[in-house]
Amino acid sequence: MVLATMALLTAICLIVGSVSYAAVQSSLMHQLDTTLNEASHRAVVFSSGAPPRGSSGSRPNPLNARGTGIGTLNARVSGGTVTSAGLLANDQTLTGITPDDAQTLRTVAVGAAPVDRTLSSGEYRLTAIRVPDGDVVVTGLPLAANNAILASLVLAIVLISLGGLAAVGLVGTVIIRRTLAPLEELSAVAGRVAELPLEAGEVALTERVPLDAANPATEVGNVGHALNKLLDNVFSALVARQRSETKVRRFVADASHELRTPLTAIRGYTELLRATETLSAEGMNSLDRVESQSRRMGTLVEDLLLLARLDEGLPLASHEVDLTEVVVECVSDLRVMANDHRWQLDIPSEPLNICADETQLRQLLTNLLSNAVKHTAAGSTICTRLQRSAVGAVILTVADDGPGIPAEFQDKVFDRFARADLARAGSTGSTGLGLAIVQAIAHAHGGRVELRSRPGRTSFIVHLPQRLVVP
Repeated sequence: MVLATMALLTAICLIVGSVSYAAVQSSLMHQLDTTLNEASHRAVVFSSGAPPRGSSGSRPNPLNARGTGIGTLNARVSGGTVTSAGLLANDQTLTGITPDDAQTLRTVAVGAAPVDRTLSSGEYRLTAIRVPDGDVVVTGLPLAANNAILASLVLAIVLISLGGLAAVGLVGTVIIRRTLAPLEELSAVAGRVAELPLEAGEVALTERVPLDAANPATEVGNVGHALNKLLDNVFSALVARQRSETKVRRFVADASHELRTPLTAIRGYTELLRATETLSAEGMNSLDRVESQSRRMGTLVEDLLLLARLDEGLPLASHEVDLTEVVVECVSDLRVMANDHRWQLDIPSEPLNICADETQLRQLLTNLLSNAVKHTAAGSTICTRLQRSAVGAVILTVADDGPGIPAEFQDKVFDRFARADLARAGSTGSTGLGLAIVQAIAHAHGGRVELRSRPGRTSFIVHLPQRLVVP
């Protein structure tokens, strides 16, 4: 805004300066032409008179005319030859001209408007008049005085314009800054709100524009007032969302707790029925299906309970854990269950101890390994790597050489009940909570999970912060 104003003022100064310069130049030139016409008239009248006594009949020199001013140039041209010429110097003496000057004077058109020519002594305004005897009298006045006045005018215009622009720019900047100062406060509030984690959990949205910057009576204050109303509306929506999420989590937790009892009873009666009754082959098959589905439902209930506890942000049962040992044991367990896969293990030679919840870390790694087994064909390679990053954090990677996860599914893979079997080969019958639990456990430990997938290579990378590492 300041730059635009300065550009406009600069353009105005240029226009005013140009018009002023043209007006002064025209006025000075008019005055000079008037003086030149008077000097030319005197020189012509003097040149038209009788020759002076004792001059042997030579024609009068125009410079001898009365009233000739300092710097005036007069010349008499006869038959194309300059017979007499010179200019009146400051000390009232006559000064001659050079041959080049004489050539220039011969080119001045007779009876035409005055013209500007550059002579050896400077720039001159020249006019030529024919006298009755047929000769031509050329009269000239110096332009030095006019040029000096115009140069002074240009200097004055430039200095005044620069001074005015500097003053206007300084005053304008101060005024604009004072006027727009509330916008900086609005920007700061919007920036702080933009950095708040609003996607989940309880959010304390206390940021507001100060009252002095939210006065609806001014344009800027009206924006601040509108921003405060927007923040109030967003805060109300966040509170309602948090209340709804809390109800849902409580319902899931309560329902999961309540489902434990009937599931335990179903499994107990199934075992009792198997032990006490003689069933047909079809009956045994049905009983096996009941037992299998009850176990699957029990797993789902336990997963929901774990997610509910993690969502509540309850303190972790942290203690010193040898993560290297945990990785070896989990991989060994899965290798026995999926011996049709190839297993690779890349771990440090020394124990890597961290302060964490061992049970949750075991479940995190087991879920990642199970996920790799479920979504890859027999003969695929599953590689587990444990290492420290350059800054001392812990990096746990589970990678496979399966078909990969399509790009359109990758941003949903950690969502709850996202069915990975729809994106990767094979029907697994999974609940869609495994990777959601992995992400929740990582977040509970202050870490994060990263997915990198392309055909032939899928990697889940768990980053655990340096503060968990035990020296």
